[in-house]
Amino acid sequence: MKTAFVTGGSGGIGSAVCRRLSADGFAVAIGFNTASDAAEALCAELRQQGTAAMTVGLELSDPASVDKAYRTVCEGLAPPEVLVNNAGRAHIGLFADMSDSEIISLVNTDLTGAMLLSKRAAADMTRRHSGRIINISSVWGIAGASCEAAYSAAKAGLIGFTKALGKELAPSGVNVNCIAAGLIDTPMNASLSPEEFSAVTESIPAGRAGRPEEIAALAAFLCSDEAAYINAQVITCDGGWL
Repeated sequence: MKTAFVTGGSGGIGSAVCRRLSADGFAVAIGFNTASDAAEALCAELRQQGTAAMTVGLELSDPASVDKAYRTVCEGLAPPEVLVNNAGRAHIGLFADMSDSEIISLVNTDLTGAMLLSKRAAADMTRRHSGRIINISSVWGIAGASCEAAYSAAKAGLIGFTKALGKELAPSGVNVNCIAAGLIDTPMNASLSPEEFSAVTESIPAGRAGRPEEIAALAAFLCSDEAAYINAQVITCDGGWL
């Protein structure tokens, strides 16, 4: 049984990815930072369905924590065949009003942590000559969003990282791809009022927000044999928004 390690695995998109990969036959390591209760509940759910699963706490901005978490997954399940860098946090507000620590924390969570974890996973994947790394970015990493400058920068960095690392690892049989998500109906967007949410969906050609399961389905495809020739790509899933 192959192992998938999903960061932010207890969140809206992350939990959908965990459930989908579990249904596809992967043992799943559910990465979390503070949401231990949600992670444990999801782990219990997957185990009840007969899938091997475990929870792994980590602080993505701390290299020692990232290293420990990766080793924990390797020892508890197996070196991951699939790494989904999904963990992230958003900040809506004027860039000038953000504190230095808020900027650093956001970039560390949304970009640096994914790079640190990918470095560890890539070493094992290249030795096996197989593996998939999937980075969950955002349409704002492509287009930029007013009042989300730091978030847009971090997600743009994740896109550039995907394109470069995919080319670097392709000769070793490792695929690195990115999903640029549009407005997805998750708790991360709970800060939007119903009026704001409605105004945004009206600007989306599909006329609605996306579902976490739709991102999970795309991630599952990128993990499949059918996607073996897709590498270093950014695939937008946004209902035609951009």
